[in-house]
Amino acid sequence: MAIKTIPLSQLTTDLQQTLNDCVQSRETVVIEMPGQQFLTIQPLDPRTDDTLMDELVASNPKFQALVAKSKASPRKPFAMGVPE
Repeated sequence: MAIKTIPLSQLTTDLQQTLNDCVQSRETVVIEMPGQQFLTIQPLDPRTDDTLMDELVASNPKFQALVAKSKASPRKPFAMGVPE
């Protein structure tokens, strides 16, 4: 797997382009943060990493509480057609 290192300034200058480049190139991007700290952005392949989001959501207590609250709330019907 290829790895590309960029300064934080490049990420903040054009976030959308940097993220698009990461996805298209399939490269892991290492961002050099102030104070000798580093952050990585790694593209995921939906064909092989498709359970990652399910696992993250299932293990997040805040998200689980939000889902429980939503399930307990009354449902509002969706309006069909153009709003008046």
